[in-house]
Amino acid sequence: MAYFQGFHINRILVYFMFFAFIGLSNPLMAGSDEHHESGEDAPKFDAGRVIIDHIVDAYEWHILDYGNFHLSVPFPVILYDEGQWYVFMSSKFKHGHASYLGYEIAHDGDLKGKIVRKTQDGEIVRPWDLSITKNVFSLFFSSALIIILFMSISRAYKRTRKHAPKGLQSLLEPLIVFIRDEIAITSIGRKNYEKFLPFLLTVFFFIFFNNLLGIIPIFPGGANVTGNIAVTGVLALFTFFITAIRANKNYWAHIFNTPGVPWWLKVPIPLMPIIELVGVFTKPFVLMVRLFANITAGHIIILGFISLIFVFGQSNVFAGYGISIISISLAIFIFFLELLVAFIQAYVFTLLSAIYFGMANEEHHHEEEHH
Repeated sequence: MAYFQGFHINRILVYFMFFAFIGLSNPLMAGSDEHHESGEDAPKFDAGRVIIDHIVDAYEWHILDYGNFHLSVPFPVILYDEGQWYVFMSSKFKHGHASYLGYEIAHDGDLKGKIVRKTQDGEIVRPWDLSITKNVFSLFFSSALIIILFMSISRAYKRTRKHAPKGLQSLLEPLIVFIRDEIAITSIGRKNYEKFLPFLLTVFFFIFFNNLLGIIPIFPGGANVTGNIAVTGVLALFTFFITAIRANKNYWAHIFNTPGVPWWLKVPIPLMPIIELVGVFTKPFVLMVRLFANITAGHIIILGFISLIFVFGQSNVFAGYGISIISISLAIFIFFLELLVAFIQAYVFTLLSAIYFGMANEEHHHEEEHH
């Protein structure tokens, strides 16, 4: 297994066959006599470390590590510490094995994977970190891609107003109409849907495009953006603040004085108002966790299936060959399933956001109107 030590698996389908049918044939994979005679112990393949390394953020984009050969894309490191700015490329850290200007990447503890500075007293200090990381770069790339794409579609609509849409127009127009008619109007109502539609369209295509980019096997795809809880948390906060700011007085009245609830659940202990108020905060929390968990789970499952090849292969090369057929088949199946999940998760986040907006803008109905 020494042959693959340090090789970063990027969930890239083109690497699947290379790993299984070329890598496993290397004599070091099976632990040849020559390797044992050298007195060196074959390093063990750590599936957990490989999986975690590929779903968390990083200061550079690892593509390939093989022995002393490292292929990666470094990003700018921007630090503010002790009243000074420090700007340099992440390649100065030598893939996490070196320090630069007194800064290094922590390998353990609560700050593992973050840039820290050790003082003379041995204290670990973390500077203000505004660095461009893998996820940040992917966010910039996907945002630029969405802007360019929809700007070109907008110009195409202006040129062909009297003609049927074609190309990307015909591909994305059904999605836009679907979000407007089946999500915004249905959940919010025709009276108020227009002021929320721009956000709903933006959040849907942002999540959808980043989900798709996350399963594209080559750079600049493969980043776990929507599987990063910080990103999903910010999206959920947008939904929370829009709901709270745009809510009408009936929404807050129903929270603190829920109609149809017995008085003894409201006074002297305001049980129902407390439950309703807690629900205001748990709704965006559920949005955050659902998107994060589903996208991250898909990445972990694919990497887990591929890791089985190396786990079996380090004990016996033929076992590695045998399990590779099953692992690759299952990984490809999950890969195509992720294409469906990419749309479903974008749809669910957008739909729930629209439902929250609709609840916050629901008009008051008098009891006699129901009768």
